[in-house]
Amino acid sequence: MKKLLSLLLGLAVIFACTPNQPEQVKHASEVVAEINSINNGNITFEEFFKNKTMRLDYFHTGNSETEHFAVDKILSDGEWYGSLTKLIDELELGYFFLEVIDQETKTLLYSRGFSSIFGEWQTTPEAENEWGTFHESVRFPWPIKPVTIRIKKRDGENKFQAVWTYNIDPKSRLVNPTDIEHTEEVVAIHKSGNPNEKLDLVLLGDGYTIDQMDKFIADAKRVTGYLLNAEPYKSRKNDINVWAVKTPSQESGISRPHPEIHKRTALSAHYSSFDSERYVLSYDNKTIRNAASASPYEFTTILINEQTYGGGGIYKLYTTNAVDNKFADYLMIHEMGHHLADLADEYYSSAISYEAPSIDIEPYETNVTALLDKDNLKWKDLVEGETPIPTPWNKEEYDENDYAVQKERGELRAARVEESVMEDFFMKAHYKQDEYFAKEEYNDKIGAFEGAKYNQYGLYRSQLDCIMYTRHTLHCKVCQRSISTVIDQYSK
Repeated sequence: MKKLLSLLLGLAVIFACTPNQPEQVKHASEVVAEINSINNGNITFEEFFKNKTMRLDYFHTGNSETEHFAVDKILSDGEWYGSLTKLIDELELGYFFLEVIDQETKTLLYSRGFSSIFGEWQTTPEAENEWGTFHESVRFPWPIKPVTIRIKKRDGENKFQAVWTYNIDPKSRLVNPTDIEHTEEVVAIHKSGNPNEKLDLVLLGDGYTIDQMDKFIADAKRVTGYLLNAEPYKSRKNDINVWAVKTPSQESGISRPHPEIHKRTALSAHYSSFDSERYVLSYDNKTIRNAASASPYEFTTILINEQTYGGGGIYKLYTTNAVDNKFADYLMIHEMGHHLADLADEYYSSAISYEAPSIDIEPYETNVTALLDKDNLKWKDLVEGETPIPTPWNKEEYDENDYAVQKERGELRAARVEESVMEDFFMKAHYKQDEYFAKEEYNDKIGAFEGAKYNQYGLYRSQLDCIMYTRHTLHCKVCQRSISTVIDQYSK
């Protein structure tokens, strides 16, 4: 019996990190320190990995105070299309962080930051009263020898602390090495070279019927054009591949719960996520992962066959974009900023479901700051000498107008007006914003402009305007640089 118990413990070590379990937190920290002390950085791929992708599927359960992890499946996700040389994540973006560690030598073999729906949901008012369970996955090269999977999470000081470990023996009966026999049709939308040496983006579709597959491909080409004609993607298009995987639904369009429209679609995407009418997510992680694996991918976009304004973007999970909306170009580029580079939203007047973040610590996102140490501003090398920090702008007048815009927007949505009316309303607000910005002395300068990440005061963005702030289609210089560093991580 002891021998069997020892074997089972060798196959899996699972624990949940809660406020009432300090011993487990301490143990995780000690192991992390041990690993870091002997890790020498990137390793030779062929020495530790096969040219194959392992996917660990698990359930993430909890509320605002606690969380638990439980393994679902360990299986093959097809050929490894990621980098063979850039295996260690030095950017350390995201709310969570994956580490793959060789069990024998304790060498860090692979790491990547990521975020998740659970991580966002845990900050909503609902999580204070309810428990939630979300299906998640992490992907990494197929290990030759037993490894330890470690997931870390940011603590109150934005430092990563281990919250879960799991041991995997690739030869275990619990691991399924069989590949999926894909029947989905894959179309190369923009191919610049070997997927192992490029950043690969896969486009899936939801709410497209089998008779609308030509529309899906046309939409895929159109939104890819929006992305690759915007900087920094335009300058880096030779480092990017874009693929489309056909995923037909039984009916056109997706669920919109606020106006009581419900549908069954291929990827189960829906508006009204976290009770925000415009926030589009899908909780069907397994179906999305299976479909995406028909193609090389590190990043995923789900094209939504709808006109109603909406979308979403989570770092290293996916983006969603309503492709028939007048602002589809903005949605594609803005949401990709979240998904690819973990850029923070810079607006602060729109109604949201999250609790406003604390501003007594520096945000980890690269495009916003609490300005706690203005002499060491994240982007100080881009600030011209004569630009004051913080940077003055006519914030009071702008905010008064913008809050009036948000109030009218809410009234129009409540009245369920036609989407064309909403689009005209957004365009009018867009032109009004341009009028305000044109009058500003530091309109095109890099500085520290107060108002960012859902906080009217205390947080600052790097430039007066940016696609992470308003419905324009240009990233500021700081955001462009952040995106380009991520492209560097996935391209040769």
